[in-house]
Amino acid sequence: MRRLWLIFAQTVTIALALLLVVSVLRPDWLPRGDAPAPAVQVLSAPPSTASAALPATGYAQAAQAALPAVVPIFTSKAIKQQRHPFLDDPLFRHFFGERPDSGTRRASGLGSGVIVSPDGYILTNNHVVEAADEIEISLPDNSRRMARIIGRDPDSDLAVLRVDVDRPLPAITFARSEALHVGDVVLAIGNPFGVGQTVTMGIVSALNRSHLGINTFENFIQTDAAINPGNSGGALVDIRGQLVGINTAIYSRSGGSLGIGFAIPSDSANKIMQEIIRTGGVTRGWIGVEVQEITPDLSEAFKVPRQGALIAGVARNSPADTAGVLPGDALVSIEGEAIRDVQAMLERIAALQPGKSARVGFIRKGQAIELKMTVAKRPGPDNQRAE
Repeated sequence: MRRLWLIFAQTVTIALALLLVVSVLRPDWLPRGDAPAPAVQVLSAPPSTASAALPATGYAQAAQAALPAVVPIFTSKAIKQQRHPFLDDPLFRHFFGERPDSGTRRASGLGSGVIVSPDGYILTNNHVVEAADEIEISLPDNSRRMARIIGRDPDSDLAVLRVDVDRPLPAITFARSEALHVGDVVLAIGNPFGVGQTVTMGIVSALNRSHLGINTFENFIQTDAAINPGNSGGALVDIRGQLVGINTAIYSRSGGSLGIGFAIPSDSANKIMQEIIRTGGVTRGWIGVEVQEITPDLSEAFKVPRQGALIAGVARNSPADTAGVLPGDALVSIEGEAIRDVQAMLERIAALQPGKSARVGFIRKGQAIELKMTVAKRPGPDNQRAE
C-alpha cells in the first residue's frame, strides 16, 4: 500500500511540475476558460462602389475646363545684321575671298494667349506681340494659324489678336475678379520656357498691387502660383476654371519664379478687350503733365501737402499748359474728388472723357487754386488697329 501511495505522490508532483513549466514557457498550450471576445464590425463600402463614393479631390476639373482655351503664341521679327567692316577691306578680300553679306536674321519669342470667343479672338499681353512682325498661334487641335493684331494697349499691357478659323474654338469663361479674396486658390496656365502647356497652383497672395513700375495703369493680382517666362498672356483661373486674370509679370532676380507673380484682373482685362475689339484701341483722358510722388523733402520745399501728385513737367500746348499749370504745383483733386497719389491721379484722369471740361484742384506755394481745362485724348501706340 505504501508503495502505491509513493507512486501516486510522485506522479502528482511530476504532473504539477510539468504544468508549472508549461504555464510559464508555453501558456498557449493550455485551454482557456474565458468567454470569446465579441467580433469588431468594420464598416466599409462595397469594393465596387468605394471609389465612386469618395469626394473629388484636386483641381483636375478646373484645369480641364480652362486648358483648351489657353494657347501658345510664337512670335518672330526680322533683324537686319550689320555688315562687318572687314568685308569692305580689299586686303581681307584678297586673302579670304568674297564673303556673302549676312543680311537679316529672325529673332523669335514666345508667350501665351487666352481664347475669349469662338470666332478666333485671343487676349494676351502687349509685350508678347508688340515687337513681332509674324505671330503664330498653336490651336487646341495642334494646328498652327497666323494671327493678326486687332489692337494694343501698352498702358495696361494688353493686346487682342485674331485668327481665321473654320470651326468654333473653345472660349474661356470670365469670372468677376472683384469677388476674389486673399487666400483663394488659383491656377496659372501657360507655356513656360516653351516646354508646352503647363498648370501650376497657388493662392491669391495680395490684391490691388500698384506702384511696381510695370505698367502705366496698375492694379495687379499677386499670386504665388509659379509663373515663368512664356507664361505671359496666359490664364489665371479659379477653382471652377474661369478666368480671373491675365498673367503678366514676375518678380525675379534669377529669371525664374520666386513665388511672386502678377496678373491683370479679369474685370479690367475684359473692359479693355471689349473696347479694343469695338474701336481698335482704348480711349483715355489726358491733360499733358509729368508727375512724381510727393516726398517729405518735396513737400517742404514746394509748400505742398503730402497727399496728391507733384507736377514735374508740363507738355507744350497741352490742356494743362493752356490752363496755366506750372511745374511745382501739387495736383490734389479732380472734379472735386481728392487725389491721394500718382496712381490715383493717372486712373482718374484716364477716366475723363476727351473733349469735356474738367475742374482740377492744385496747391501752389501753399495756396489752393482750381483750374478748368478741356481734356484731350491720351496718345496711343502707332497702328493700333490692323484691320
